[in-house]
Amino acid sequence: TDWSKRWPDGEMMDNKDEQGTPHYPGWSQEVLTYLYEERGVKASGHETTDTDPGLAVAKDDYSLETYILAQDCYQIELLTNLDQVPESGALVVASFPKPKGGSGFPARVFAILP
Repeated sequence: TDWSKRWPDGEMMDNKDEQGTPHYPGWSQEVLTYLYEERGVKASGHETTDTDPGLAVAKDDYSLETYILAQDCYQIELLTNLDQVPESGALVVASFPKPKGGSGFPARVFAILP
């Protein structure tokens, strides 16, 4: 989506309308179900700050993030340079610490291109 190019401008990332409702892309339940239950992925990543789209977050609806975590899997937020990764054939590597009791932390993510 090239949403990462809006970083570090918080207003551009949120993309709020006149009523203050954020409008940024997110995943759909159908896609996540396919990826996690049919394809067996263990993680998903995106350029925005949330797995759930802005319209859902505005209603305190974090059901997609909750779904991923309930699968005992993880998500990586605020990825950049995804426009440089091909649709298929790349190996994406994510490395990060696992702090006891932590709820979030930075990750080092890179792609090995075919």
